[in-house]
Amino acid sequence: MSVPVAVVGASGYTGAEALRLLAQHPKVHVAAAYARRAAGSRLADVFPQFDGVPSVGELAIEAFDADAVASKAEIAFVGLPHGQSASAVAALHQRGVLAIDLSADFRLRDPDVYARWYGSDEQPAHPAPELIARAVYGLPERYRDSLRSAEIVACPGCYPTSAILPIAPLLDAGLVETSGLIVDAKTGVSGAGRGASASVHFSEIGEGVRAYKVAGRHRHTPEMAQELSAAAGQPVTLLFTPHLLPMVRGILACVYARPTDPSRSADDYREALTEAYAGEPFVSVLPAGRTPDTAHVRGSNRAHVAVEVDADSGFVLAMAAIDNLVKGSSGQAVQCMNLARGWSETTGLESGGLFP
Repeated sequence: MSVPVAVVGASGYTGAEALRLLAQHPKVHVAAAYARRAAGSRLADVFPQFDGVPSVGELAIEAFDADAVASKAEIAFVGLPHGQSASAVAALHQRGVLAIDLSADFRLRDPDVYARWYGSDEQPAHPAPELIARAVYGLPERYRDSLRSAEIVACPGCYPTSAILPIAPLLDAGLVETSGLIVDAKTGVSGAGRGASASVHFSEIGEGVRAYKVAGRHRHTPEMAQELSAAAGQPVTLLFTPHLLPMVRGILACVYARPTDPSRSADDYREALTEAYAGEPFVSVLPAGRTPDTAHVRGSNRAHVAVEVDADSGFVLAMAAIDNLVKGSSGQAVQCMNLARGWSETTGLESGGLFP
């Protein structure tokens, strides 16, 4: 008998991606979908790709109500905006629903850090600080055991996922310095969400590449620092520069680090990645000479990672490619659900990338 799940915030890109993955998941069925702006519409009217998909297309989108969700679903994927999601997650948790949060509301462990980066005049503090310690950071490759008993899952940001996967094992092993990390990452425009903005109009983004929220202004910076510091066992400092590319999906992250021992070869770093991800179902360590490409992971929950050493500068270059909407968001959320329910981790996520 399949488990009923709900998607809260079903009218956004992450909500749509969650619906796509859940519609083909053999252990669950989508029992309800919620979105304030689209309430009263059929899902297929909001997302025509679901027209003719009987498991989700005919669902009527409802306005969020925690009691209604709890009466219909055992698991809820919450894709509401930062600041709004925490209250919904708290209400669902109180009603015994496994809440898988795709916002940033439970990613940061320090409520003061959250307030600095996500607070506003209307809501300066975290909406549910008492639940922060109960949320499990939803990166299975690093928190798998904790996710098996999770009641609240804080799904990582897409940029942090792309940066943590290639460099954390090198920090774990003490192979790179903890100061002066440089994270240079490029993403497709779906990462900006579905809301209208002149900066992501085709005529604004087409045929151009730009950096944005530079010099420590991007909200994913403290999340990266938190998780990489945990890997290193001491504070890590980093410079994060995100770029927007004229493509829909994908993130390519290049992380530059100084080696602790300049005599090591690229093979030493590659061996550390290979050992860290041995047996991991969704992370592939590429051989020497191959670099990650977003086209090869598009539409999949896979991450391709690689590492090289630049002999002249001495820098170690750790790289990763992911689909920001799958491994960077909704696919990883499904992976976490599988772990929390005791199912095979790969259930519903086995397909490879869409290429070409």
